[in-house]
Amino acid sequence: MLVLGIETSCDETGVALYHTERGLLAHALHSQVAMHAEYGGVVPELASRDHIRRVLPLTRKILKEADCALENIDAIAYTEGPGLAGALLVGASIAASLGFALKVPVIGVHHLEGHLLAPLLEPTPPAFPFVALLVSGGHSQLMKVSAIGAYETLGETLDDAAGEAFDKTAKLLGLGYPGGPALSRLAELGVPGRFKLPRPMLNSGDLNFSFSGLKTAVLTLAKQQTLDEQTVADIARAFQEAIVEVLASKSLAALQQAGLTRLVVAGGVGANRQLRERLTALCARQGFEVYYPKLEFCTDNGAMIAFAGAMRLRHTPAKDWKFNVRPRWDLAAI
Repeated sequence: MLVLGIETSCDETGVALYHTERGLLAHALHSQVAMHAEYGGVVPELASRDHIRRVLPLTRKILKEADCALENIDAIAYTEGPGLAGALLVGASIAASLGFALKVPVIGVHHLEGHLLAPLLEPTPPAFPFVALLVSGGHSQLMKVSAIGAYETLGETLDDAAGEAFDKTAKLLGLGYPGGPALSRLAELGVPGRFKLPRPMLNSGDLNFSFSGLKTAVLTLAKQQTLDEQTVADIARAFQEAIVEVLASKSLAALQQAGLTRLVVAGGVGANRQLRERLTALCARQGFEVYYPKLEFCTDNGAMIAFAGAMRLRHTPAKDWKFNVRPRWDLAAI
């Protein structure tokens, strides 16, 4: 079965072709970062209009790359939610229109399920069951994953998600937009140990997260310093170390609580080098396995939506061409 995946949940337009026997055939992505940078953040109306311009040209591009005709597509998957309502509607309406024209099933996919399953695209995928650490701009969650569609929330953020804390802290430090990746790069130049920031909820006894207080601690620290280039890098380093320690500690606690030995890390913050190094070392020390998607599949992309859609279609009856979007949608409820 050949599945076209369409991702338009926020500020990246992703399309991909996934074949259930041949694997990922082609994928393409357009990022809107340059457009939104002028405004210091994502402008929903501009995001929606840009998705309209990009989806079909990107689809033609991957069809050519995979040497496939539009008529070869057997099903279409699109991001149903969560995300920006207008942006989601673009992908959903295009998917439904193509499905109607081609007379093939169309299925809506949960954006976070796409992230969660992205490591299964790798040559050596994790086996079920496993614990998943989902860390992105809007979500920080620990999930027990027993099978496709069988997800149990073990812990989640009570306020700012890890990626959101990265972006807000970067703005406090004057790093511009998008702040998270810029802060991570700057942290590489920081001196370890010069500053010590709190580790929120590290010893809370549960698997929940809270990062808003860490952001406030950075603001307080920054006001006490002369913010030369090295000092900003050192604060960025201290901030990143605090988040990494909390995420890593809670992830290992989740494995122990669930009685599992496999950890999957997904979402944009999953590309963070320090987080990967810390988790890899801790898991090796304690006899756990850890799996990551390729860096290009950590951020939003069409490949994860095509794959998740293909997996869903194995167990879900074919859909008609009605479509829906869910800007808010609990992963554990699907």
